Amino acid sequence: MNETRQYDVLVIGAGASGIGAAIRLRQAGRDFAVLEKADDLGGTWRDNSYPGCACDVPSALYSYSFAPNPEWTRAFAAQAEIQAYLRTTAERYDVQSRIRFGVELERADWDESAGLWRLETTDGPYAARILISGTGPWHQPLIPEIAGLSEFTGEVWHSSRWNHSYDLKAKRVAVIGTGASAVQFVPKIQPSVAELHLFQRTAQWVLPKPDHYVPQAERWLMRSFPAAQRALRSAEYAGMELLGLGFRHPWLLRQVQRVGRLHLRRAVRDPLRRAALMPDYTLGCKRLLLSNDYYPAVAASNVVVHPGLRVVDGNKLVDADGNETVVDAIILGTGFHILDLPIAHRVYDADGQSLAEHWKGSPQAYLGTTVKGFPNAFLLLGPSLGTGHTSAFMILEAQLRYALGGVEAILRGDWHSAEIRPEAQDAFNAEVQEGLAGTVYETGGCASYYHDANGRNSFSWPWSTARMRRRIRDFDPADYLVSEKAGVR
Repeated sequence: MNETRQYDVLVIGAGASGIGAAIRLRQAGRDFAVLEKADDLGGTWRDNSYPGCACDVPSALYSYSFAPNPEWTRAFAAQAEIQAYLRTTAERYDVQSRIRFGVELERADWDESAGLWRLETTDGPYAARILISGTGPWHQPLIPEIAGLSEFTGEVWHSSRWNHSYDLKAKRVAVIGTGASAVQFVPKIQPSVAELHLFQRTAQWVLPKPDHYVPQAERWLMRSFPAAQRALRSAEYAGMELLGLGFRHPWLLRQVQRVGRLHLRRAVRDPLRRAALMPDYTLGCKRLLLSNDYYPAVAASNVVVHPGLRVVDGNKLVDADGNETVVDAIILGTGFHILDLPIAHRVYDADGQSLAEHWKGSPQAYLGTTVKGFPNAFLLLGPSLGTGHTSAFMILEAQLRYALGGVEAILRGDWHSAEIRPEAQDAFNAEVQEGLAGTVYETGGCASYYHDANGRNSFSWPWSTARMRRRIRDFDPADYLVSEKAGVR
């Protein structure tokens, strides 16, 4: 029988969240390990290797503030560069030695009597006083329930599990979904395929992407004068926050829609196709998409735009209007399990009830970070912290400061446990829901992944990121039920 390996802190996942947590834990001198089920770090930037995969926020913002990267070669970095940045940063801060690759969490249980999290993994048992989840929401592919899809006679894959061994040249290809991934990979595959059939349930707003190659002289400037890089990051942050005003005041985004309409009109001349691609909801209601080549690709003669896919029959696809199409391959650009987080089905409270059972389809946490019933546990990029306009690193760093404050309080105080007070969590979530009421997420007239299985917006933060950073800053023990060795206070 394997001996249990015990640490003060265990971090689940070695993507951007897990690496950030590892860096901060190492700087604090804490005993910890990171469990990563894959054989490499990078999380979503490891998994998503589809053609054209890139960041949709400016590169200067898409990094840890304490580890800026002056070497970005594009204003909006591509997947390979982001993956390389995460790997280089992990090496620079010497945290790779703390990552246990090939170790998948199967189940984590809170042991109240011992004050420990007990983990069952593919590498045997682990235990820790504190658990930090860095698995993130862009992790598990969402495979749509379409009749006949599992019996399709050709090749099928999800964009985040790209089949690089399959040659798409001269093939008849169906793309299901027109979200952020499809907008990036469709222009890359369109020139080489014989036919591209795009199945679109809802048209998307696509704005021009202010992307460009970063010349060596500019990179030298950023490398030689860190103040210049800080100034660029501050300017880009201010620009994104200005855009963020529109999410709270939708009338502003309706003005920006004019840019989207012009962008579409210039690229797509056919009025029928243009009408099919024109959204009927307010910009920002769904995730904001940026591309300079998506509309020209979709306007090409080998592309057919269909309504949503209804059924698959052998190698034949039937759309919502009853039109039939024969294809060789299906690519699913259908997104991820954003709010029904897979980790929630693997983490259990002291009574054996999972986090998913607690949530009942509507994730809630205090400051998106701690959950009642789950002591000594912290979620990174948790519910009610998503924004439509800024970098996940901004959210992550606010949470890391807060979570590490909690880690230090528990370990320095030698507490048995710290659990968020139910009234604190409930008050925070009520405040968020009230704040969301007038935002574009709720008034824009669309259905989006921001809303959970119960129709509640469990994803979005309704205010500025500056307010988020102020709010999620210092861990306050008064918000928690603290159990010390000698009892409860």
